[in-house]
Amino acid sequence: MSTSRVPFRTGIGYDSHRLADGGPMVLGGIHIPFDRHCAGHSDGDAVCHAITDALLGAAALGDIGALFPDTDPANKGKDSIEMLEVAVAAVQAAGWRIGNVDVTVIAEQPKIGRHRDAMRARLSAALGVDVADVFVKGKTNETLGWIGRGEGLAVIAVATLVAG
Repeated sequence: MSTSRVPFRTGIGYDSHRLADGGPMVLGGIHIPFDRHCAGHSDGDAVCHAITDALLGAAALGDIGALFPDTDPANKGKDSIEMLEVAVAAVQAAGWRIGNVDVTVIAEQPKIGRHRDAMRARLSAALGVDVADVFVKGKTNETLGWIGRGEGLAVIAVATLVAG
């Protein structure tokens, strides 16, 4: 059980990946038809990575790099949903339950809206919460900077944990 003085905690997670040729794109645990993908040591799912960091941070349990270092060959190509599920188990073992998760994907492409429901369903299953407790939205960077030029994308996630 948690020894926190408050009955809840909030964590913020961030991840960014450059885009590389070849698809499909994996975001929020689903495959999105797209001619590019997020380059990374694992499957590059920046949504799952940001959520994992938000959960671990809220529970004061470290970060995704500590659990799944990119120097470990076992993590090459790893399914980020599996990584998220490990973080969920650690959070629960520390005496917390997930209240809600809110995610913003910042990218010019692919557009997130048409994939939102599938992402929410996949993420809620991995998180062990109702789909109503997970939301995913997409924003562009209004063609500004490296995201605006289509060189990559970024994700911000906020997770609220509830004691017990």
